[in-house]
Amino acid sequence: MKSDLSGKRIIVTGAATGIGRATTLRISANGAKVAAFDINDADGAATVSDVNESGGDARYWHVDVRDETAVAGAVAAAEVWLGGVDVLIHVAGVLQGAAVELDEFPEDIWDTVLDINLRGSFTICKYVTAVMKKHRSGVIILTASGAGVTGGSSSLAYGSSKGGVHGLSLVMESHLEKYNIRVNDVLPGSVDTPLKVANVQDMHDAGGKKGNLEEKISALVSPDDISKVYAFLASDDASMIKGSVRTR
Repeated sequence: MKSDLSGKRIIVTGAATGIGRATTLRISANGAKVAAFDINDADGAATVSDVNESGGDARYWHVDVRDETAVAGAVAAAEVWLGGVDVLIHVAGVLQGAAVELDEFPEDIWDTVLDINLRGSFTICKYVTAVMKKHRSGVIILTASGAGVTGGSSSLAYGSSKGGVHGLSLVMESHLEKYNIRVNDVLPGSVDTPLKVANVQDMHDAGGKKGNLEEKISALVSPDDISKVYAFLASDDASMIKGSVRTR
């Protein structure tokens, strides 16, 4: 079933590639007007171009979620262009430090991953929430990971940061319910994104290159399939869905 997003005004972070790009294309095709945020300007512009050439309505902003000033400015500009913000789909993130032992883990990688994945989630939500509270309605969809909830991440920093995002979504849900703002977090499995492919390659190398690398990559789930979950959660049909949604 196609999720109807007609008239929805949506911000998507991480819109240049992977899940963010696939979700931007899908929600636009389903009727949403989209403000696309990323730091990858070439691919971000390509995503927006594809949307607009297909008859959709999207605009790109260069936004580093670590930069609070940039986030605040982009959200304010997007609010004006969109005419409000109904939904935030926050996908932007990084995966670094795979297969590095705890006693050897570099603090700079730890700081970078936590800063982007966890603090970035907090910062974008902080400013989008302020917009949504004006109208006392909205939907916020964060991207956590099963690795951050059940363990098993190849990276100590990534798993910890995504566990933090999951916790943030739970606390936000209780804080924002009184404003009629729904909060969900998606826990994607192994998805064919640039970050995950690089991670699979790193783990393949770290494991002595055992097994067939191409088979490992081909087993990854398509971002387009995962985008259906985000599109559904962004729709009014998901109004009764609370908490986390875990995918393959």
